[in-house]
Amino acid sequence: MKTIKDSVHDHIQVEGVARDLLDTPAVQRLRHIKQLGTARLVYPSANHTRFEHSLGVYHLACQALDNLGIEGVQAERMRAAAILHDVGHSPYSHTVEELVYRHTGKYHDDVADLLVDSTVGGVLRDHDLDPDAIAGLIAGEGELGQLVSGELDVDRMDYLVRDAHHTGVPYGTIDHERLVHELTFIDGELVLAEGNVQTAESLLVARALMNPTVYTHHVTRISKAMVQRASERLLDAPDVTADDLRRMDDHDLLVALRTNPDTTEYARRLSQRDLYKRAVWAEMDDVPDEVVDADHETIREFERDVAADAGVDPEHVVLDVPGRPGMKESSSRVIVNGEVRPLARQSTLVRALQQVQHDQWRLGAYAPADETGAVGAATERVLGLDTEGALVSKVRTGQRTTLDDFE
Repeated sequence: MKTIKDSVHDHIQVEGVARDLLDTPAVQRLRHIKQLGTARLVYPSANHTRFEHSLGVYHLACQALDNLGIEGVQAERMRAAAILHDVGHSPYSHTVEELVYRHTGKYHDDVADLLVDSTVGGVLRDHDLDPDAIAGLIAGEGELGQLVSGELDVDRMDYLVRDAHHTGVPYGTIDHERLVHELTFIDGELVLAEGNVQTAESLLVARALMNPTVYTHHVTRISKAMVQRASERLLDAPDVTADDLRRMDDHDLLVALRTNPDTTEYARRLSQRDLYKRAVWAEMDDVPDEVVDADHETIREFERDVAADAGVDPEHVVLDVPGRPGMKESSSRVIVNGEVRPLARQSTLVRALQQVQHDQWRLGAYAPADETGAVGAATERVLGLDTEGALVSKVRTGQRTTLDDFE
């Protein structure tokens, strides 16, 4: 057994297969991937890693297994899945995940290939555990897979509390001890026991408050978009593949960007926090549906058209169009008067938060500070934005230097 001091859960005891997995290269790599990607450019103390988070998920999974009375091989499989659940992450956490998926067809929880023929696979087999079965649990398959990848998973419980702790933002604080204690299985579904509607709602409220404050803060989004653009250019180089990118850590990617002539400037800007600025920051109701629903290639075409209209280098225009908002947690199930009900059916708060998500949605157009005026005007023309919208940038009017004056 190994005891590790954790900033969130205090002392975590790691034993069995998890203890042997801890020092494998795949798990140790997570020490070099920041949990919040580029959010540390907003919150200087947000330097916690996927390694710390994996320990936290393991700790909460162990508590859940004890409370559910799950023991033996089933429990050991779950403990392995918990400590390994993030080994598939690319550098900067979720930042380049969509890029990697477009090239490889794999998201961060598609880890079967990483477990079978590796040191991790050897450790699992030494403990009589099937790597494919562990990969299935990480992907959320089966009844127990819901514990690490589902609407009420311990992954979410840890990252909300941990991200709040390390950013200093209190909105992610939830009663994770109660959440873990109140989990139960009904007909193969993971649900919260009777009397826990408010407990489930707390997850939604925490996420709704953390989103604009941390996860989708405009500086986080700008820097994330710049990492994505730089990584796309990096893959144009003959000596870097998407599989290479997938297995890099944060340091590897930054070094690769610095050494490639086509991405050196992005690396400099990211290292020195000399970021692009907002030229447009538009609400969903001010953006045509065909823009909201545009795929990656269409958005890139829009960028080229905006650059041509503005008379700037195409590399100086980045359009950031989030997907339509969704609330996975609203399908969480709770027991009410002895009946299992979806939270969305039971809670009027869910419907209010769904409206909040719509109201928080923003399309961003980013450019170097001295080009935001031209790019903002061109973006409005090319995309057909409603220029009467309250948050569509008017930087070119001289009313303010940049939208980023409004923090």
